[in-house]
Formats: sequence, structure tokens, C-alpha cells
Amino acid sequence: MFLNNFVTVAKKRRMGGFLRSWGVSGTSDETSIGNGVYRRTMPEMFLLRFMQIDPHWLNFFFGKHPETTDLTTLRMPRTYEEELKFIERVSPVQFRIKKGFVPNMNVEGTFFVNKTLENLSSRSWNTRVYRERRFIASCCWAFHRASRSEIGNIAAFDVSNPDAVVSPGGVGFDINCGVRLIRTNLSERDVAPYKEEVAQSLFDHIPVGVGSKGINKCINPINAKNFEECFEMGMDWTLREGYSWPEDKEHCEEYGRMVQADASKVSTRARKRGLPQLGTLGAGNHYGEVQVVDEVYDEYAAAKMGIDHVATDSLVSMEKAMARDNIRVNDRQLACARINSQEGQDYLKGMAAAANFAWVNRSCMTFCVRQSFAKIFNSTPDDLDMHVIYDVSHNVAKMEEHWVDGKPKQLCVHRKGATRAFPAHHPLIPVDCQLTGQPVLIGGTMGTCSNVLTGTEKEMAETFGTTCHGEPCPEQLRVELSDSNRCWRV
Repeated sequence: MFLNNFVTVAKKRRMGGFLRSWGVSGTSDETSIGNGVYRRTMPEMFLLRFMQIDPHWLNFFFGKHPETTDLTTLRMPRTYEEELKFIERVSPVQFRIKKGFVPNMNVEGTFFVNKTLENLSSRSWNTRVYRERRFIASCCWAFHRASRSEIGNIAAFDVSNPDAVVSPGGVGFDINCGVRLIRTNLSERDVAPYKEEVAQSLFDHIPVGVGSKGINKCINPINAKNFEECFEMGMDWTLREGYSWPEDKEHCEEYGRMVQADASKVSTRARKRGLPQLGTLGAGNHYGEVQVVDEVYDEYAAAKMGIDHVATDSLVSMEKAMARDNIRVNDRQLACARINSQEGQDYLKGMAAAANFAWVNRSCMTFCVRQSFAKIFNSTPDDLDMHVIYDVSHNVAKMEEHWVDGKPKQLCVHRKGATRAFPAHHPLIPVDCQLTGQPVLIGGTMGTCSNVLTGTEKEMAETFGTTCHGEPCPEQLRVELSDSNRCWRV
């Protein structure tokens, strides 16, 4: 989506990997279930459109909270051509959604799509995307379906404005889901004879799937006190325990720790789910792979690189805060609270704790990866030059300074399924990346190429220093699984 704004550094070809499962996919007029396709009937399509126009339609019919329903929206939906009048093309890849597309829009919405995706998009898919942007714009803020805030959305709120909000739905439920890239000094020729052994060793060391046991099984047992420290300390905990190298922290966003984290804001239910899963890969579209550098587009930059459910727990309290502060949104999944309210601050502290947990998790997996390679190649991780190139975060809200209307402003930037991409000379990127820009890791479909990019100045003005995050595609994955040149563990 946003790739035209970035310098491509290297493309990485997949050699193999492992994952657990993938979910149901679909568009607004058909849904894939397994290998079959279920097509919706016209009455169903009308009902779905009706629900999209007003998410409170059930309340209207059943007499619940009629004051939340705008009766002017309970009309026949606009035609596709009428809706397109609200969409303005700004550039070959940038579009603007004008205010008035739906009620309560406070700002215009912007989205990016290249020509290939634009041509592939059906009318219903386009309309779906436009509608998701309008829901966010009414809240004052790589397309694929999620909750009302789609994957790839960015929302920024002026912290100095007392009405500014923070929204768990704008952050996402899988807080700090990210990508970490580790290099080695091995060549493809070195690894090729051991592909099966490497894949099996990684699979043995890193548990995958819902309910798998992590650090307690593979490394050392951890008690409740240590678990609390994981939330508070982030990668400082893994550094203290010997699971990380000191330089790993330098190549992570926020240096692997959000200092405002407060473990007491993480619910008991979330803790009980998270404790046994520390050090696991997870399920869904999470995967680990061994790749080889296939093409290099920027020799200098490539040389420099060496080439949870906190959101769920917050929704209830935020809905109460919305009622108290008279905040109205077009969809309850965008429930929010004033940033400076007790509810807003509690969420930000709990979110930071969850983000620290994610960095600890990826650091524990990094430890396991290093041990796996050391075992297979009869060497040490240090001799194999297994340094972290960078670790990017998705699904997080951060306080950042950006230029708005010619003035620097402190913003609370929500990135849901989106990747931070800061340019060269930015103070928040590592020293050894100051001349190239932040490494930006874009994972593709498992079994196809990924990209390592660097941020530029252009996106700072257009997307608050943000790009897409990549997305595994189940349809392509089924084809790639048949490739005999790759080694898989599922």
C-alpha cells in the first residue's frame, strides 16, 4: 500500500518456516470456509448493508436506547455512484474521504492503494474500505478485515486537546504484535544441507499454537514475581536474565520497554492466559521463517544493517466513561476515553505492560533461535553474528511529536496492524541507522518474499511516519506448502 513512499533495501526469499493455523477469510459478498465458498444472497447483502449504515439498528427495532440511533441513517443505502462522490483522488495512490460520508465525521479520512489493488478491488470491497475509514474519522481519526478499525489504520490525537481520546479498538487486541529480523553470517550454501534439521530444531525450541507452553517448558520456570517484572521491565528483564544481548535493546522500538507500564492494570484473566505462553509463537497469522537475501536495492543501507486481551478488559470501563463524558461513536468497537481521564490512563499503562510482555516474548524466542542455530552449526550465536537487525511493533499507541499545520504537536498515534517508519536522522532510531533511516520489516505471505525497507521524510507528513505491516494470505499459502524446496512445520 504505502511502499511507494519508502526505499526498498532488500528482498528476502523464504527458505522455510512454521506456523499454526489461519482463519476464515472473505469479502462482503462471499466467504471462504475451508476449501469452499459460501455466497451471500441478496437479502443477506441488504441486511449487511443496513447494519453497516447504523450499528445500532437492533436497538432501534427492539426499543433499546433509541436516542443513540440517528433515524436519518435508517433509509435506503446510497448507490455506489453516490458514495463515490465523497471520495477524492489526491494522487495516483492516495484518496481522501470527505466529511459527510457518514454522520459524526470530525475529520477527513485518507487511504492509500496502488493501481494493482485498485483494479482488483470489487465495488463491494471498495465500499467496505470506505466505510471503515468513515467510522474512524467519526471518532476524530493493507486493508483486510478486523473489527471496525481495519488493519493498517493510523489515528493521531492532539494530546494538548482535552477532548483527545485513546481507543483500544484503534490499537487492536494483539498488542505489540511485531516482527523481528535476526541476521547470520551463513550463506544459503551453508544452510541448504541442514534445512530439515534447522526447521525441526526451531519447531522443537519454539512452541506454536493456542495453549502451547513456552518459557516454563523450554528455558527456566518463571514465578509470579518474575512475571510481574516482565510487564514492568520489558527487555530489561530478558537482559538481566541472560536471554538478550545488550545491543538487542538498541534495535527495538522504545528500546524494548515502555516505562509507563503498570502491571496492576493487567487483569487476572489476561495474566493467567499469558504466563504459560511466554516464549511461544502463538497462532493465527504468526509465523517464523529462515530466509535468504535474494535482491539488494540499496547497497549502503543493506551493508549498514548487516543484512492479548488488555483491550477487551478496557472496553467495559471505556463504555461507562463515554456515557459520563457524552462521547458518541458510530460503533461500540471504537469505544474510547479521554486520554487524561482515569480510564484513558489506565488503558495506556495496561497497554504498555502488554507491549513489554510482547518484547519479552520475542526476546525469549530470539534466545531459542540462537540456541537452535548454534546447535545445528556447532558454533556460538556470537560467532554466527546473530544480531538483531530491528524489531518493529504493530498494534500500539505511542506519544510522538509530529508537525501539524506547520507546528510541532505531541500526538497519541494509534497504529493498528501498521508499522512505524521513521526517516534518517530521527532521534528515536538507533545510532547505526541514523544515515539510512529506521529499518521497516514488511512480511509477505508465508513462503513468498518479505521486504526490508527504510523510512523517508515523505510519510512523516502523509501518514505520521507509518506504513503497512504485511499480511499472510491463506490462498497463496496453500499453494506454497506444496513447494518441495521448502521445509515446513505446522
